Amino acid sequence: MELLAQRAGHRMNPLPTPHQAAPTALDADSAPDAWQRALQGGPTRPGGAARAQREQWLMIACFFMLFPGFFFYHTLVGTGATGAFLGGYFGPVALAFAGPMCLVYLGRMRRDAQRLTLVDIHYGVFFAYFVGVVVVNAAAGANRAIVTYHMLAILFMVLVYFQFSFIDFDSRRFRVVGLLSLAGMSTIVFSYSVDGVFYLGALGIAKDTDSLATYQGFSRSYLFTYLAVATFTRNLPLRLALHAVGAATLFVNTARSEFVALLFAIPLIEFYYSRHKLYFVLASVCIAAAIGLYLDQILASLPSNRILELFDLSHSTSANKRQQLTVHAVQSIAAHPILGDYGSYAPGHYSHNVLSAWVDLGLFGMLYLAALAIVPITPMFFHEYFAARRRPLFLLAFAFACVTILLLLSSHYFTDMLLSATLGACSRYAYERKHAAHRPHDLGASALRHPDLRQAMPHAGQPRS
Repeated sequence: MELLAQRAGHRMNPLPTPHQAAPTALDADSAPDAWQRALQGGPTRPGGAARAQREQWLMIACFFMLFPGFFFYHTLVGTGATGAFLGGYFGPVALAFAGPMCLVYLGRMRRDAQRLTLVDIHYGVFFAYFVGVVVVNAAAGANRAIVTYHMLAILFMVLVYFQFSFIDFDSRRFRVVGLLSLAGMSTIVFSYSVDGVFYLGALGIAKDTDSLATYQGFSRSYLFTYLAVATFTRNLPLRLALHAVGAATLFVNTARSEFVALLFAIPLIEFYYSRHKLYFVLASVCIAAAIGLYLDQILASLPSNRILELFDLSHSTSANKRQQLTVHAVQSIAAHPILGDYGSYAPGHYSHNVLSAWVDLGLFGMLYLAALAIVPITPMFFHEYFAARRRPLFLLAFAFACVTILLLLSSHYFTDMLLSATLGACSRYAYERKHAAHRPHDLGASALRHPDLRQAMPHAGQPRS
C-alpha cells in the first residue's frame, strides 16, 4: 500500500516546483524583470536580453534626438553658437533613424505575431491610403513642396508611432534623461526670455535666421517630453513641480495651443492619480473660483505676451489668419466634398484643424482619421480611468488622446505627431493587457496542496467504519 501511495503521489504531482516554473501572468508582480524582458521582444533565447536592451537604447535615443534634441539644436542656432548645419534638423535626424527603427519594429512583429494589434493594422491602412493619395496627386502635377512635406510628415508619424509602441517610459534610463531634458529646456526658456517672452530670433545673433524654429517647434518638443514624463510620475510633489514648471515654460514660450493643451492635461493626470476623487473635484472647484475672483490681479502680475490673447481672440492676428484659412478650407470642401482638393493652397497655408484632412485626403480620409483618434481610446477610458488600479501606460495614451483631439479641433494640422503617440501607446496597452502582465488572471486547476497522496488522504486503504 505504501508503494502504491508513493507511485500515485508521484503521478498526481507532475507540476514543477516554484523555483522551476516559468513566469506567467500570475507571476507578473513577483517577477517584473522576467515580464519586462518578455515584453521587450521575448528575449528568453540566448542573447535576447542584450538585443532588447540595445533596442530600448535605440528608441530612447530616437525620442530624445527628435524632441529635446530639436530644442537644444535650435537653441545653439538661435544663440549663434553654430550654424544650421542640419537645416531644420527634424528631417535629417528622422531619416537617420528611419532604417534602424523600421528593423526593430519588423523584428518585434516577426518574433511575436501576437504583437500585431488592430491599432497597428488600421493605422497601417491609413498610411497606405495617405501615401496613395500623395502619389496619385504627385503624378497629376501637385505642388512638389506640399508632396515633399507630406512624405516627410508620414515618416515623422511612423517614427513616433514606433517609439510609443515600444519605449519603456517607466524605465530609470528614460526618466532620468527625460527629467534632465525638461530641466534643461525650462532653464533655456527662462534664461533667454526678454520681458517675459522667449524668442531667440529677437536676440539678432543667429547665423542662419531663416532656419531657426518658431515657438511652435520649441513648444512641441517640450509638450511631448512633458507628457511622456509626467504621466509616469507617481510621486505627487514631483508631479506638481512638473506641472508648475511646464506651465510657466510654455507661457514664456508664448505657444498658446500647447499651453492650453498642458493646462488641459494637468487635471486629467491628477484626477486619475487621486485616491479621493471627490476631494479632488472640490479642490478644483475652489481653485477655479479663486482664480475667477482674482483674475484681474493675476493677469496684471503676469508679463505681457500673446498667451493673454486667449481672453480676447478677436484682437489676435494669428487667430484671425487661422479663421481665414478655415473659411478657405470650407470653400474647397464645398467644391470637392468627396475627394477633397489636394494641395489647393500655398505651402504652409493650410487649415489649422481637422478640416485639413478633408481637403487633402477627402471625406473618407477625414472620417478614418477621426475614428483613429477616438475609437481606440474610448473602451480604454471606460475600463481604466475610474478603476482602482493605476496604469501609467493607459494614462499616457489617454492624455495624448485628449490633447490630440483638442488640438485637431482647434489649431493643428492633421499630420500632427500627437496622433501617432496616442495610437502607439494604445497599441502597446492593447497587447500588454491581452497577452502580458496586464491581462486578467487565467482560470485553471488549483495547484496541489500536498506533495504526497498519503497527506491528502491520510486514511487511504483502511476499511470504512
